[in-house]
Amino acid sequence: MSSSPAAPSPSSRLGAAVRHRSRFPGSRNVYFFGGFASKLLTPGLGTGGRGGSPLRRRPRRGFHVSCESKTEEKLIRRFPPYLEGALLTSVGEPASNEWKSIPDLWRDSAEKYGDRIALVDPYHDPPTNMTYQQLEQGILEFSEGLRVIGVKPDEKLAFFADNSSRWLVADQGMMATGAINVVRGSRSSTEELMRIYQHSESVGLTIDSPDLFNRIAKVFFKEAAMRFVIVLWGDKSNLSMEQNEEIPVYTYHEILNLGRESRKTFLASKDTWESYQYQAIDTDDVAAIIYTSGTTGDPKGVMLTHRNLLHQINHFSDIVPAIPGDRFLSILPPWHIYERACEYFIFTNGIEQMYTSVKYLKEDLRRYQPHYLLAVPLIYDTLYSAIQKQISSSSAARRLVALAFIKISMTFMECKRIYEGNYVTRDRKQPWFLLSLLYFFWARSIAAILWPLHMIAKKVVYSKIRSAIGISKAGISGGGSLPFYVDQFFEAIGVMIQNGYGMTECSPVIAARLPGSNVIGTCGHPLRYTEVKIVDPETNEVLPHGSKGIIKVKGPQVMKGYFKNPAATSRTLDKDGWLDTGDIGFIIPEHSLGRSRHCGGMIVPEGRAKDTIVLSTGENVEPAELEEAALRSSLIQQIVVVGQDKRRLGAIIVPNSEEILLAAKRNSLIDADASEVSLETAKNLLREELTTWTSECPFQVGPFLVLDEPFTIEGGFMTPTLKIRRDRVVAEFKEQIDKLYN
Repeated sequence: MSSSPAAPSPSSRLGAAVRHRSRFPGSRNVYFFGGFASKLLTPGLGTGGRGGSPLRRRPRRGFHVSCESKTEEKLIRRFPPYLEGALLTSVGEPASNEWKSIPDLWRDSAEKYGDRIALVDPYHDPPTNMTYQQLEQGILEFSEGLRVIGVKPDEKLAFFADNSSRWLVADQGMMATGAINVVRGSRSSTEELMRIYQHSESVGLTIDSPDLFNRIAKVFFKEAAMRFVIVLWGDKSNLSMEQNEEIPVYTYHEILNLGRESRKTFLASKDTWESYQYQAIDTDDVAAIIYTSGTTGDPKGVMLTHRNLLHQINHFSDIVPAIPGDRFLSILPPWHIYERACEYFIFTNGIEQMYTSVKYLKEDLRRYQPHYLLAVPLIYDTLYSAIQKQISSSSAARRLVALAFIKISMTFMECKRIYEGNYVTRDRKQPWFLLSLLYFFWARSIAAILWPLHMIAKKVVYSKIRSAIGISKAGISGGGSLPFYVDQFFEAIGVMIQNGYGMTECSPVIAARLPGSNVIGTCGHPLRYTEVKIVDPETNEVLPHGSKGIIKVKGPQVMKGYFKNPAATSRTLDKDGWLDTGDIGFIIPEHSLGRSRHCGGMIVPEGRAKDTIVLSTGENVEPAELEEAALRSSLIQQIVVVGQDKRRLGAIIVPNSEEILLAAKRNSLIDADASEVSLETAKNLLREELTTWTSECPFQVGPFLVLDEPFTIEGGFMTPTLKIRRDRVVAEFKEQIDKLYN
């Protein structure tokens, strides 16, 4: 008769890591973690759920009696060697004195900054402030709680949630177990979340709130293989009743409590220590899988290692010289690698971060007065538009003065860039000395004339704008192309915007502008230990500086590859480690004198190679330049330039209805008390705006389609990082686009 596995003793009930193997025909291994059997049981042998029963002896058959010996194996406990250093020392294991994984940084930060506030999360219930010590403790408890419920190293854990203090604790808790989190935001469709969950082979799900749980529960419980669900915010009482009773649902605090009790037992019981086989997390282990936004196709799972992310953390200080006490405002989804890597870095510097949203941004900028804002270009464009709108709504005299001052300041700053050698050029020839000297004195003279007016403008006009914006040190822009007019405007009013360039596959930063070398129109120099080259898209030949081509990157931040997609990996990443970004751009040539003498080696991306429109005339058009110019109009909310294989360019435009109405009244095209504008009137106004703002572009937009509804994430036409999915827009409106050319 086979023997049943013995139950764990009370002293090791929580956090016990002993695995007892029972050899029943047809049975599976049963893992006991803190008195909880993992859900790796066959029906009839489980410890919970419908149809489950306690483990029992197998019935005897006739008079034959057999007995098998019970075996015991050690569980692997993977750990961040520096974060868990104190714990490992107490159990006689050697501790590391350097970071090998991302979670290692929290011990350093807790020791240095202790009771200093790390996180301010005012808009969740309950509002939360966390110190550095509390953050470290929360991460340790969450990671241990995951071990208690059966999470093992290298398992994939789906993580669908938005920015909050609990997001960071859960994210780092997962990494600290050696598990791999698979992240996405709550605004994605159920279908997209399910596709990511299944493709990633996730075994459990952590989600933001009961609202998200209730939206996806029916589909996920029906189609996904899940061992557990964790809900970060809200109560179980708010969950729908459609859940599968065999799949346990835990709250954030339940996981913390399990982890807290398990750690106490771990420290108190030598038997528990000895039941583990210890493995330190390696820098080349995968830390996270991030699915790309898919602007040009289906999302791919980018595998980023601890080494990739540590490279960013170790060198971001060149870009953002943050000091203890600096305040950061966080508005981006933290699952996006740009926000995520920046957060990891800034918490190594003792800063205070506040979570906000688009809804509260304007108020929080004024109230919180952050030193830094991390945001995508759309946020800065929105701030620019709000300022322009406020100027336009002022009295005629104030509007005239403000616009005149801004124009003067822009001219002053352009002259300043020229004589300081920070003016972008593609010219590969070394400029003549006399011509350079002429440019220098001309620019210096004009700047000297304009300087007094610029200083008056700073005191009279720009000080009020800067106070409303609240950013005292710098805004960091990434995740997309920063429009030049936005860059130019903020430079003129004295708000530093540091533009960066990168992609998910590069963890993400490839290059960025530095505080002491913030040349507008560029993305700065490559990050340390990062190589960049420009190659011909046809021959793959390396092109000289100043030539446009495909940007390729090599460095420690380059991804391990795409998960379960070797074909896509080989297309993007060659055998020598060079990653094809798919972007077109150039590197500014090195000059020892002249107006670009301090710009050599800086990168200037100019759009996606796949976005290039080829007209039937054979001409290649980069739509981003036209779209950027058109968006300077307050009447145009969104625009997508089209025209592939057509004789001329067209566009799909989403107008700003409120501004259209005001413009029509201002030009006496409708009555002053009218509340609507005819389509024909709107088109005429939009045509004038297009002509005005794109007049200096090499190509012009011909026919265009006007839409009533904007492109949104929910509608599937924008990525979660607010970039328009060009291919989906063109496919959806194909018939209407074709009619434009009839």
